[in-house]
Amino acid sequence: MATTWDPALYLDFDDHRARPFHDLLARVRTTDPRRVVDLGCGPGHLTPVLAARWPGAVVEALDSSPDMVEAARASGVDARLQAAEDWTPAPDTDLVVTNAVLQWVPTHTALIPRWIEALPAGATFAMQVPGNFEAPSHALVRELAAEWEQPIVLRGEAAVAEPAEYAELLAATGATADVWETTYLQRLTGEDPVLHWISGTALRPVRDALGEAEYARFTDRLAPRLRAAYPASADGTTWFPFRRLFAVAHKA
Repeated sequence: MATTWDPALYLDFDDHRARPFHDLLARVRTTDPRRVVDLGCGPGHLTPVLAARWPGAVVEALDSSPDMVEAARASGVDARLQAAEDWTPAPDTDLVVTNAVLQWVPTHTALIPRWIEALPAGATFAMQVPGNFEAPSHALVRELAAEWEQPIVLRGEAAVAEPAEYAELLAATGATADVWETTYLQRLTGEDPVLHWISGTALRPVRDALGEAEYARFTDRLAPRLRAAYPASADGTTWFPFRRLFAVAHKA
């Protein structure tokens, strides 16, 4: 079953979630692309950044979520419904940007070499995924889901590869690979801020598996575990480590 999304909830932390996107683009050297693909555009809030940087390009925004596509269109982005698993680059695609998407695509390590092979010479593939599936924010969700009466299917720790694995994967295609990781310390505020943070992403499959009442019971039991794992500072704010993995591959 496909994960459903709440674009408004996702955008509650827009500034925090957007920073890795800008850090990824800072390492993209493409100058005059014909077509730029925002593969997994979400609510379309970052697609205009691509259009502004490369005004001469056709910017193609794609997402597998009907809710996200609707939100993107409502904001003026001409988004199209398209699953990454079924996508093939057009012959003039000179840049592919996939931001915080591939962790939802179990087959992405097999797809990436195929995409790069299909891209024209000189094209660039840029990706960013979370690398925090072993963190308490995710491990505690899996732990509680395993205790639950109803079956809940979640991504495991292997939802993404490690940086060295992506480097090897990209280098094997013949592309020049630039791979790195960054751990941001996000300063969160409010009541149960980590729970609120993951409600827009990691908890979406839980919400899909459970009814509204059961989901509320799940989060009620999860909240104190997250508070213990991420205690608030003296000023009431919470520091949340946010590890991200980046890769840019330039095809010769």
